[in-house]
Amino acid sequence: MESILLQLHLPPLSSRPLSQPLTAASFHRSSPLPRLRTSPLLAAKTLTANSVSPRDGLYTVGDFMTKKEDLHVVKPTTSVDEALEILVENRITGFPVIDDNWKLVGVVSDYDLLALDSISGQGLKDNSMFPEVDSTWKTFNEVQKLLSKTNGKLIGELMTTAPMVVRETTNLEDAARLLLETKFRRLPVVDADGRLVGIITRGNVVRAALQMKRGN
Repeated sequence: MESILLQLHLPPLSSRPLSQPLTAASFHRSSPLPRLRTSPLLAAKTLTANSVSPRDGLYTVGDFMTKKEDLHVVKPTTSVDEALEILVENRITGFPVIDDNWKLVGVVSDYDLLALDSISGQGLKDNSMFPEVDSTWKTFNEVQKLLSKTNGKLIGELMTTAPMVVRETTNLEDAARLLLETKFRRLPVVDADGRLVGIITRGNVVRAALQMKRGN
């Protein structure tokens, strides 16, 4: 997939068994799976945040990202039900989606898998600590209904095919701004060929901030 890079000039800041999910270590041992149809992938435009060369005293995404060896990943041919079970068992909220060569072809979140945006705002309509019981169960029942519709669906049908990405050399402050000022919980990190090398999350950013604080 040819990646089209959009430079963002940001102002500086002062598969069963599920006990063995698809990870970097197990990926190449898994049986080959067919790829998605090429037409939507060729049309996808992969965005990247502004990358800068590391300088003394300047942290980069590569310093704090979660490396691919520690990630749970899925393919477009992974079933939605399998992905949901991996999410629950590992307490994560989404996956990078890769092809057989570790090229990033998309991302998918828990909201994508359950189409939760279709019930967003329903049920829990107030901000009270203890919402009405009826409204809570109404939302839970909606989730149950959505789960009944996932049978036979594949990740490739639901994933976002043009995710924003960063590089290992991206200024950490730029990546942090993207994460903290947008809806994104995580940003895939890719190399020059578009292959996944890790992800940077809001948690990674907080860890970096704490480390810098301790270093002062």
